[in-house]
Amino acid sequence: MSNDDTNGDAPSSESAQIAAAEVRADQAEPSSGDGASAGENSESSSSPWGVTAIALVGVAALVIAVFGLRETASILMPAFLAVNLVIAGMPLQRLLAKFMPGVLASVGLLLVLYALLAAFVASLVWSVWVAAEEIPLYQDRFTQLYDDTIMWLGDFGLSEDQIRESFGNVQPDQIVGYVQTAAGSLSSLGTMLAILVVTIFFLCFDVPGLGSRWDRVTSLRPRVAESLEEFSHGIRRYWIVSTAFGLIVAAMDWVALIILGVPLAGVWAVLAFITNYIPNIGFVLGLVPPALFALLIGGPSTALWVVVIYSVINLVMQSFIQPKFTGDAVGLTPTMTFLSLAFWSLVAGPLGAILAVPLTLAFKALFIDTDPRMGWFSTFMVSTGSEKKRERRREKRHTRRTARRS
Repeated sequence: MSNDDTNGDAPSSESAQIAAAEVRADQAEPSSGDGASAGENSESSSSPWGVTAIALVGVAALVIAVFGLRETASILMPAFLAVNLVIAGMPLQRLLAKFMPGVLASVGLLLVLYALLAAFVASLVWSVWVAAEEIPLYQDRFTQLYDDTIMWLGDFGLSEDQIRESFGNVQPDQIVGYVQTAAGSLSSLGTMLAILVVTIFFLCFDVPGLGSRWDRVTSLRPRVAESLEEFSHGIRRYWIVSTAFGLIVAAMDWVALIILGVPLAGVWAVLAFITNYIPNIGFVLGLVPPALFALLIGGPSTALWVVVIYSVINLVMQSFIQPKFTGDAVGLTPTMTFLSLAFWSLVAGPLGAILAVPLTLAFKALFIDTDPRMGWFSTFMVSTGSEKKRERRREKRHTRRTARRS
């Protein structure tokens, strides 16, 4: 073969090598692209959008949980109330267990709780039934008061149509309808009451074996045991003190209403006792009906006396005396208490309003206090003084456990 042929093959082989290099470069570009995309992914993972996505998922989960709670409130709320009542009565069971077997002590606790529950239900049914029978007798006076109020407001230059439109659907005859509807709705409480009674029954007989279970939880999850113990301490003191002072306030209101000649004094006393468990607005809910009836019967002066007496009793008993006994059992800030009331009322209705504080304390014990990373959130829920006292109680419990083990 000639040299020309050999020299002719050289350029072709060189061009082949160049083409192969280009192919390798083309194949290398996707890999470098993958590296770039990986870098972008790492950047995107650390971008705020990742936090936003987590927040959106958390809000969606919260909405689903609230919807589930609202749909099952008729079952969960009575069961939770039963847990609260048994926790509040556990000191009685321990006291009875010193003189009798544990099973008999549980029976004693069960009978006491059933007696208290029966007394409360009987008073509630009686008050609603009496109100449903007596309030319609005052319908003419309600109508007269309604018309007099419109005429009085008309003296300030407001037209009657404007006033009636401002009042909207509030009519005197509707007040009677609301009370009669409440009386008829008592039958719908049968299911919730049955759940409450049955749950109390089983919980009372679980109390004797609670000690060994508690020791196991303490050994496996000491922080969980500590938060639940703190919850039990707060709930027990909250229910006992609130019930005792609720009875005192209701009795004082009853005597004052009788002296002033306000009708249905016993009904308003029961209402004052029930609204005592509702934070923030419970006092107002218990004040409006007797003040309105005092206005119907005795005029503005009697209504003013009712407002003054209720305010003084509430101020002295619930603002000065009751906190001395309750101490830091609750410890929630006023803002958190109000938000809890609004939230649980939306979820579970009137029973949610009564259980707003215990439900919030349970949420705090299960989801906040058990996680050290959520300590920052707890500072916004409780007052500074209650947190310091809680730390001292924690140190005392730790000292007692250490001395018991040694």
